Amino acid sequence: MMRFRAYTLAAAALMTTGLILASAAPSVAASEVKPGEIAGTELQPSDAKRGKPANAEPAEFLPLHNSLGSTAAWRSYKARFVTDQGRVVDTGNGRISHSEGQGYGMLLAVAAGDRETFQRVWSWTRANLMVRDDALLAWRWEPDKRPAIADMNDATDGDILVAWALVEAGEAWSDEGYRLAARRIAVDVARRTVLFRTDGPSLLLPAMSGFSAEDRADGPVVNLSYWIFPAFPRLATVAPEFEWARLSAAGQELVLQARFGQARLPTEWIAMRGGQPQPASGFPAHFSYNAVRVPLYLAMAGVTERRYYEPLLKLWAEPDPAGLPIIDTASDAVAGRMSEPGYAAIPALAACAVSGTPLAAGLLEPTPTENYYPATLHLLALAAANMRYRPCLGR
Repeated sequence: MMRFRAYTLAAAALMTTGLILASAAPSVAASEVKPGEIAGTELQPSDAKRGKPANAEPAEFLPLHNSLGSTAAWRSYKARFVTDQGRVVDTGNGRISHSEGQGYGMLLAVAAGDRETFQRVWSWTRANLMVRDDALLAWRWEPDKRPAIADMNDATDGDILVAWALVEAGEAWSDEGYRLAARRIAVDVARRTVLFRTDGPSLLLPAMSGFSAEDRADGPVVNLSYWIFPAFPRLATVAPEFEWARLSAAGQELVLQARFGQARLPTEWIAMRGGQPQPASGFPAHFSYNAVRVPLYLAMAGVTERRYYEPLLKLWAEPDPAGLPIIDTASDAVAGRMSEPGYAAIPALAACAVSGTPLAAGLLEPTPTENYYPATLHLLALAAANMRYRPCLGR
């Protein structure tokens, strides 16, 4: 399994037409936006709760700690993917490591109540990926190359996952150091990768470089699976000066708008030039390995309205033993399959969240032979079911 990410070393724009990237500058013109301000209005923590859709944030914040349930599944996951040094290995992608995997490993360690492994993964992450001039993480580490990091760009989903995991760990184990580290990352995510629009919804860039309106003719370009909905209310506890709920609401609205082809599915990469979502140029117009995470994150955040899931529920209405389909939205053809069994946990969780459909017994214990990515998504789906949808587990 290979998942395509295209990052360049081009400098990200600090300002684009109608879009302003939150900056660390101490002052700007009154007509601009700066950290803590939206369209000239000073942000108060309560502002994030005003005038937002009902699903902009979950009704309750449920801690991730000890939500995994299966100690055997976690032991198997650790043995296969987490080295003694704390590096999370992507076995389906050349055994590289990346900020996404380190963040997932940290989250699952909290979900398993395993502080020792959490600290090991966090220590490796801090020593090997936090090598930029800011608090964001270099996105890719290759074990057979020197230097192991050839691209200093970040990946915003990895940054958010690590920050979220640190918030959860700080709460679980009463460690203020974790919360302070989470705050540093969250502040730089907001300042450097969130576009607070003066005339529309906020946008989340996939990285600092390569996706802005100045970097691409169809930019800004976004990836819906980088909106990690359950993370945003947690980041708000350590960086309340930013409108995380507004960003979450914008992502949920984009879930409804970015529907392409007859199947009405999101593509991996979405161009937002002019405010109208379109499949981004230069990328396959596919619903694939990235976008499959969108319903997972919605369900983890407690979003249960059918309208957010409707095209996916139709796509997955008849399970296929060959795996979940990869859809080319330009031709509406099946372009491939996500064949490993862990991916099936996401349709099951979506049906559970919307309709209360019980999870099949075969999904309650992950397969011990699958690769890092489907195994990770499977465990996250089980943690979500344990946290929010226990009746679907027969509990």
